[in-house]
Amino acid sequence: MTPKTNVNMVIIGLLAAMFIGALDVTIVATATPHIIADLHGVSLFSWVFAVYTLTTCVAVPIFGKLADLFGRKAVFAVGIGLFVLGSILCGAAQSMAELIWFRALQGIGAGALAPVCFTIVGDLFSGKQRGKMMGVFSSVWSVAGLLGPLIGGYFVDQVSWRWIFYINVPIGAAALLLVTVFLHQPIERRVKKVDYLGTLTFTVSLSALLYALLSGGSDHPWDSPLIIGLFAVAAVFLLLFLWIEKRAEEPMMPLSIFRIRVLNVTNVSGFLTFSITTGLTIYSPIWIQSVLGHSATSSGLIVMPMSLAWPLASNIAGRLMYRMGVKASIVFGSSLVVAGFIWLAALQMNSPYVYWIGILVVIGLGMGFVATPSTVVVQSAVGWENRGVANASSMLLRAMGQTIGIAVFGTIYNQHVTTLDSKSELAAGMHAVFLLMCAIAIANLLAVQFLPKHRELMAHQQSA
Repeated sequence: MTPKTNVNMVIIGLLAAMFIGALDVTIVATATPHIIADLHGVSLFSWVFAVYTLTTCVAVPIFGKLADLFGRKAVFAVGIGLFVLGSILCGAAQSMAELIWFRALQGIGAGALAPVCFTIVGDLFSGKQRGKMMGVFSSVWSVAGLLGPLIGGYFVDQVSWRWIFYINVPIGAAALLLVTVFLHQPIERRVKKVDYLGTLTFTVSLSALLYALLSGGSDHPWDSPLIIGLFAVAAVFLLLFLWIEKRAEEPMMPLSIFRIRVLNVTNVSGFLTFSITTGLTIYSPIWIQSVLGHSATSSGLIVMPMSLAWPLASNIAGRLMYRMGVKASIVFGSSLVVAGFIWLAALQMNSPYVYWIGILVVIGLGMGFVATPSTVVVQSAVGWENRGVANASSMLLRAMGQTIGIAVFGTIYNQHVTTLDSKSELAAGMHAVFLLMCAIAIANLLAVQFLPKHRELMAHQQSA
């Protein structure tokens, strides 16, 4: 007889794991000058962030499938174990090259945290409870975004930059203990067939694509043979991956899930919305500091309104989505996002600071009403055996949106800005980016209209 899961203890463990995964995205930036001064290698430092993004994106769908094959608990343990090991090694790094390699390992572990955590929540809860819990878990990212710079600043000033990595060890160990001890799920005893060829071709394709996107336009021109070659490799291996997945007995990513309309629409929406919100967090501080002339502290705090509004709306959406309708919630949130980006595109150089607060609050509220219901319907679109893959595909598309968005917005911005001394050029470059963001927000609003009606979603959820 399988022991009963202690849901409260498991949730605390999952929240702790999500917290350190989200914290690591923001906390490292605060220690940048000290890491460079200690380890040198300033020309390599951008790869401390880039390699983490690359390995996380590659690992997300792989761990999602492994969670479906071998059980959530085992894959969670492996993922957080790799993340904690990577954190220890990062804290002990003696050169920039070592730090980059250890960040790659840490990123692989991080690739298991979010998809497996959300999958376990999807297993433990259903219906309205699932919506409420997704709202709580979505709040973790915003809390980490607010606390990351504060915690990082404290460790850098009072102890050592190495503790921004070591802090993950006790929290990660506690999360591992809580989940492995208190989570009990039946595991089907059968021979597991791992899709090694699919995993290999997917890894090569996505790695080539991400490397091209992360280094194109900065380290290498977009039309350089290297970048063109990387895009070609990505395309060839993607075709190979699709060919293998059609024939694999246990495919890494079953192509059948992409015949589910709900999953396709929410993945497209996630790709679009996360591209523009990530771009917004990059360019809003630049406008505040370079165009309005505010301090670096003031520009750094400007994303706080969105970081507060997003989890607030996530929790409200988690409680109201079944009353107002899942589709209605996502459409309402997408409409708020459009309104916020229209306001953003209409900004002038002399527009007051308070306008930015209003814009970011509106967009944050909209994203809360989009992200939480979207996560819930993704989990409801498939059965237990494919829930890890479905969650992973959703998070992969969101991460890809962020990466591609940053690359595209950066290219447009650089076409307009030839000197950092000209406010008009800076404003023109960012205004061009804001117009594109507005167009993407409108495209997202049109895309979510293709979601099934609430009654159809509920009927499918009950059968999944």
